[in-house]
Amino acid sequence: MSANNTIFARFHCHIGDFTLKVNLNLPGSGLTALFGHSGCGKTTLLRCIAGLQPASGELVVNGDTWHNAHESRPVHQRPLAYVFQETSLFPHLSVERNLNYGYRRVPVNQRRIQFDQAVEWLGLACLLKRMPQKLSGGERQRVAIARALLTSPQLLLMDEPLSALDQASKREILPYLERLRDTLAIPILYVSHSVAEVARLADHVVMLNQGQVTASGSLQQTLARTDQPFGLEESAAIILPARITTQDTQWHLSLAEFDGGQLWLPSEPRIPVGSDVRVQVLARDVSLALSANHDQSIQNLIHGRIDEIAEEISPGTSLVRVLAGKTPFLARLTTRSVHTLGLSPGKPVWLQIKAAALAD
Repeated sequence: MSANNTIFARFHCHIGDFTLKVNLNLPGSGLTALFGHSGCGKTTLLRCIAGLQPASGELVVNGDTWHNAHESRPVHQRPLAYVFQETSLFPHLSVERNLNYGYRRVPVNQRRIQFDQAVEWLGLACLLKRMPQKLSGGERQRVAIARALLTSPQLLLMDEPLSALDQASKREILPYLERLRDTLAIPILYVSHSVAEVARLADHVVMLNQGQVTASGSLQQTLARTDQPFGLEESAAIILPARITTQDTQWHLSLAEFDGGQLWLPSEPRIPVGSDVRVQVLARDVSLALSANHDQSIQNLIHGRIDEIAEEISPGTSLVRVLAGKTPFLARLTTRSVHTLGLSPGKPVWLQIKAAALAD
C-alpha cells in the first residue's frame, strides 16, 4: 500500500486500568472491520482516530497528517463522519431537512457527495417527507448514515451501527452497507463484534484483544488462518469472493466460480447471473480425500494442496488449511483422520464440500 492510499494509526493511551497500544497500516479505501469482544478497545481506537480520546502517537490518513507528537487537529477540523449506535436524528425535522442539515454547511466547491447520490445509495427517496418517529429502526439508521455522508468526509467511522436493530432491520440495511462499501471512494472503519457482519461487509479485518492487535489482514486470509484469531475453532469458516455464472432452475441451484474452482449453492433468485457474491464455507462442512470420488452425494469436489495443519485445536480435532489455486479453505477433521490419511503440507487432496452458502 502506498502512503497516499493508507491509514497509518499508532496510538498509546490509558483509560483507568485499560491500555490501548496499537500500530496499524490499514487500506485507504474499502471497509476495514475492527473486531473483538466487548471491552477490547474497538471504540477507544475509533475515538482516538476521531480526536475524541487523547492519546500519544500518530495518525496519517491517505498522506494527510491528522495527529503526531507536534500537532493534533481538533475534532472539528478532521474531515471525517461518525455514525453511532443511536441515530440522534433531529425529531422536529423531516428526513429531507435532517439530510440538509450537514449538507448545506459544506461549501458547494467542497461537496464530494451530492444530495441525490446519498438518497439513492441509501434508498431514501420515498422517505424524504417523513418525520423520524414514523421511521423503522433500520430506516432511521439509513438516514443517519446518509446525513453523515453529506458532510463529504474523507473517512467514515461506524461504531456498531446495527447493534440496536432487530434481525429483520439488520437484513434490510446490510445490502445498503454493501453498496456503500463498493461505491464510496473513501475508507470506512467499522466497529463490530458480529462475525456475520464482518464476514459479509469487510475487506480488511483488525482483531483486537485487551487493547492490542492480535491479527490484521484481508478478510479472506485472516479467516483462513489455522490459529483462528477470532477464537472460532468450533465454527471456523472461510469467505471467498465469487461470481454467479449459472442458475439451474430445475434443481434450484446457482453455480459460483472463484479463483481456484467452482461451487454449487442453493439458488438465490434475487441474485442474477453475473453478480459478484461472497460465499461462506464452514470448516466442519469440508472433508478431504486422496482421490476424486464422484459416486457420492457431495457434488462440490475441488482439487487442492495442503498448506498447513494445526493439530489438536481441541482434543482429537485438527484444522487443515488447503489451497485451491490461491484460494484458502479450512477443513475440520479428527486428528486420527489426519494421521490415517498421512496428511502433510504439500500433499495434493480433494476437498469434498458438503454445504456452501452466500455470506449472510
